[in-house]
Amino acid sequence: MHIFKNTNFDFLKWRVHAIIVSWAIIIAGAVVSFKRGIPLGIEFAGGTEVIVQFAQPVSIQSVRVAIDKGFPGGGSQAVINTYGDPAQHQVMIRVPTVGAESGTSLSSTAEQVEGALKRASLANFNRIGTEIVGSSVGEELRSRALLATVFSLAGLLLYIAFRFQFSFGLGAVVATVHDLLITLAFLTFFRYDMTLNVIAAILTITGFSTNDTIVIFDRIRENLRSMRRDSMLHVINVSVNQTLGRTVITSGTALLTALALFFFGGEVLHGFAFTMIVGIVTGTYSSVFIAAAIISFWRGTAPTRAAAHAPAMTSPGPQQLQRKTKPQKKVRAS
Repeated sequence: MHIFKNTNFDFLKWRVHAIIVSWAIIIAGAVVSFKRGIPLGIEFAGGTEVIVQFAQPVSIQSVRVAIDKGFPGGGSQAVINTYGDPAQHQVMIRVPTVGAESGTSLSSTAEQVEGALKRASLANFNRIGTEIVGSSVGEELRSRALLATVFSLAGLLLYIAFRFQFSFGLGAVVATVHDLLITLAFLTFFRYDMTLNVIAAILTITGFSTNDTIVIFDRIRENLRSMRRDSMLHVINVSVNQTLGRTVITSGTALLTALALFFFGGEVLHGFAFTMIVGIVTGTYSSVFIAAAIISFWRGTAPTRAAAHAPAMTSPGPQQLQRKTKPQKKVRAS
């Protein structure tokens, strides 16, 4: 299936502009993260998460006042948000403190949350969900998630550097790190919690972006053999244009799936689907404007090395023609 035929877009013309835009988003995300912090889910932060459903609409402020009274000194650290469909009147209450991490006392904080809401004489409610994670478990999950990300990047660098060249491997790793930073920036902007689902989505988009990058790199390597006298910029642009249809089809179908999860997957999958949407878009963008740009910066704009060492095809001179001409035999007259 061919979507684009004989395209000739100059993608690398905008490589500097793309890098500037990426840096602006990454720096903005770092500033917001420094000021407001990265919101951690219950798996990493530890604590107690209670989801209650009220019979009538209740304001978040009234729930916060009730929690502050029920947890003196610690209620101000609680995270209170609406949950699910607004018509269901559901509220998520996350308290960072937990009781003892064994025995029946695991549910003591959840009972305190329920008791604080009852004492505040709010509308009738039912507790429909509870999640409790101890602090030690949260720390262990954070360390494992970090190690999984670091090892995946290291393996990526070794694989691509071995299969292609070091400049290709460097471009792929820089593009992957770029995808992670851009995704984290958007998660910070929209205040999505860092959960295990989000970590799974981040590792998924890492593989997705790498796959798209390798397809482009493979076409660049093939074209380097047949376009020896062309500049590296021209070879990269031709390669990206040749794989453009495949990139649009692959990324488009994956994006449609992520959008379906975001709109119809429910509240639990919102963070995962949002991370996938951002990762698919930025992964496709980075394969062209970041990974390929790194190769062009590293290798330069001159003809490829194969072209530089290729023998020149010059016309033979008169002396060479004279040496190559076979002497004719003389025929004696009888």
